Amino acid sequence: MGKFILRRLLFQVPVLLIGVSLLLFLIFQMAPGDPMTQFFADSQMPASEIERIKELHGFDRGPLYQYWDWLTSMLQGDLGYSFDRRQPVTDAIAPRLAPTFMLSFGALILSLIVAIPTGIISATKQYSKLDYSLTVFSLFGLSIPNFFFGLLLIYIVGMQLGWLPISGMTTAAVEFSFPWNIIDVLRHLIMPVIVLGLSSTATFMRYTRSSMLEVIRQDYIRTARSKGLKERVVIYKHALRNAMIPIITLMGFQLPVLFSGAVITERVFGWPGMGTLQIDAVHARDYAVLMGVNMMLAALIIIGNFLADIAYAYVDPRIRYD
Repeated sequence: MGKFILRRLLFQVPVLLIGVSLLLFLIFQMAPGDPMTQFFADSQMPASEIERIKELHGFDRGPLYQYWDWLTSMLQGDLGYSFDRRQPVTDAIAPRLAPTFMLSFGALILSLIVAIPTGIISATKQYSKLDYSLTVFSLFGLSIPNFFFGLLLIYIVGMQLGWLPISGMTTAAVEFSFPWNIIDVLRHLIMPVIVLGLSSTATFMRYTRSSMLEVIRQDYIRTARSKGLKERVVIYKHALRNAMIPIITLMGFQLPVLFSGAVITERVFGWPGMGTLQIDAVHARDYAVLMGVNMMLAALIIIGNFLADIAYAYVDPRIRYD
């Protein structure tokens, strides 16, 4: 396992630092305009002075030279400067990481807690009324857009019933002491987590159902039943462990999907995370911030797949990397 981890790191780190970053940088270079043009759009500063400032920041150089400057700075922990926000990119991203991770991990945990048991029930009670009901629920989760479901919850749960706050991360103009400040954040988190986790719950449930249906028809499951083992032991100890491989694969991809999918959810609920930052950066053509955010998404994809590969060996003892 140690050799496998080392090999993956030696391969994935250059892919992220050079391959992915270069591709992203060139894509943003092909976009119309530049951050400086947007920054000085309403300025009365002479054109010669604007050009001098562009030269000072290296915008007059070719794309590859600009990329090399960005890469060397990034390796030192400097992701560039946001002209729209008038602060370093790291300072713009740092306070928004925690809210987005809270939202994404909360949605992932909720999805797994709901989807795996319901997927197992749906598989063990195939073609029953309960199975059909759960199938309808999964189709609903896959079909309904996040923004529409979010607005629906805001109107019914937040405005009509008044059970939960409808926007933000904390109650405005109110300071709570511990532990009420944590409870306040959790109350604001409930609806965004439900909205973001709905489609993931449906996806995990369908994968769990199909994987369990394939496993419970295997000969070793019939052998376990014939030996007199309880059905609960057969399903949860023998069948589920072998059915987890495709689910783990999906989990490896789902975290970055949730992270990127939080863009719409954060906007609907006014959640102060990376999604809101990314939308603002698009409107302002703030390519330095977009580079930082997309590099984080790429890193999450690589980390998710890496952790999934390691989890395979723990779930299925037949898988060995050394």
